[in-house]
Amino acid sequence: MTSANSQSMKPATVAKKLGIYLPATPQEFQDSTITRADFAELQSNPPEWLAELRRNGPHPRPVVAQKLNISISGLARGGVEEALTTAEITALLQAPPAWLVAERATQAAVRTEAQRVKDEAAKKAAKKARQG
Repeated sequence: MTSANSQSMKPATVAKKLGIYLPATPQEFQDSTITRADFAELQSNPPEWLAELRRNGPHPRPVVAQKLNISISGLARGGVEEALTTAEITALLQAPPAWLVAERATQAAVRTEAQRVKDEAAKKAAKKARQG
């Protein structure tokens, strides 16, 4: 890999890092190779199209899942296959369908279990440190 290649990114990579939906970006963005300096500039001083995408969407599935407080798999189980706008996400949150209520409960249970396992591991580590 050459040093020039390691200093630039494909638009899909940049879109993922920025948390935006690539097909909704301007064509010139989709057709370009973005340098790390360009990426840093996009982060620190976003153009209007980027600010608008972040504000109103459409949002990629990871962002939609995060805003709904569920997993990406939960989105698929709920039948959400496409990007959603902020207005569509807000509508789902204001009047949650049964699948969303179930997925949010599942996600809460997963987080509770993960915290329990983490706490248990910390207790074992502390006990081992006291003994050793």
